[in-house]
Amino acid sequence: MRPSDKVGFGRVKLEVTPFAFGAAPIGNFSRPIDEATSDAMVQHAWDAGVRYYDTAPMYGHGLSELRCGHSLRWKERDDFVLSSKVGRLLKPKKRSQIEFSPWNNAAANEMVFDYSYDATMRSFEDSLQRLALERIDICFIHDIDVFTRGAEQPEVFRQAMDGAWRALAKLREEGVVKAIGVGVNEWQVCLEALRQRDFDCFLLAGRYTLLEQESLDSFLPLCVERNAAVVIGGGFNSGILATGAVDGAKYNYVPAPADILERVRRIEKVCRDHDVPLPAAAMQFVVAHPAIPSFIAGTRTVDQLEKNLEWFSHPIPADFWRTLKKQGLLREDAPTPDESR
Repeated sequence: MRPSDKVGFGRVKLEVTPFAFGAAPIGNFSRPIDEATSDAMVQHAWDAGVRYYDTAPMYGHGLSELRCGHSLRWKERDDFVLSSKVGRLLKPKKRSQIEFSPWNNAAANEMVFDYSYDATMRSFEDSLQRLALERIDICFIHDIDVFTRGAEQPEVFRQAMDGAWRALAKLREEGVVKAIGVGVNEWQVCLEALRQRDFDCFLLAGRYTLLEQESLDSFLPLCVERNAAVVIGGGFNSGILATGAVDGAKYNYVPAPADILERVRRIEKVCRDHDVPLPAAAMQFVVAHPAIPSFIAGTRTVDQLEKNLEWFSHPIPADFWRTLKKQGLLREDAPTPDESR
């Protein structure tokens, strides 16, 4: 599969590219990216045929949306798909009074969680203003998971299903957005949301990767049954599937434990035997699942972006996937790129 191919987006009349531009880094995640580099990455992705871009109010306290809008503003709007999120309101505040971590030199807005109906409508309108684009195609309810909200997650989830869901469903009914979904770090939350409400799609950070396939048990089969699209972000498990099992490798944002390091070393051995870069295998595996139309890749430099684009289309022999399964490094029921999509 090439990054510029067009694939359907579940039951919705949208086509996306299987390689998506993730705009979290240009919100200055961890460290700053200058304006020129941010724009250069978006333009390079465009020139490579990438036509799906994902952002959020959270990313850089609005900075990511501002930068996405700047870089995409003069493109033909019908030529690309854009997703953003609701669940946080941004309110102007003095920089000295804002806790920006993990964002660095972000926009001068304080973030406040609010999943009510009215706040969702306001959040959506605010995003359109920051982007200065005529529409957002896909909108996700953001971070209603245990990872983000801890012990209060059950109540937050209820609020989102009662408030944010109603608002997005109304926007969808009116044709303002084409697809609505949930964007979280846990497939279990996606599964419960799909059981309770009529969602079109999900953005899942990790949880279906070369290292994690538990979502094959129930969530992904239900998505296939309902024809709900799943977009995967964090497909490198926050680092280790890009860097390999090196010292200090990160797995889900913390240093990788010994068992994960050993498993990745074994996968790397199969990669070497078949002349396959580990990141190429990680990216291509994800989009082989019939419910997953796109892999969201976030990069910090044009060189990183170019490397990701190369990995996405790197030839991988069918025997590579068979070997991973034979050695117990990949579930037998996991779809792989050598199988018909």
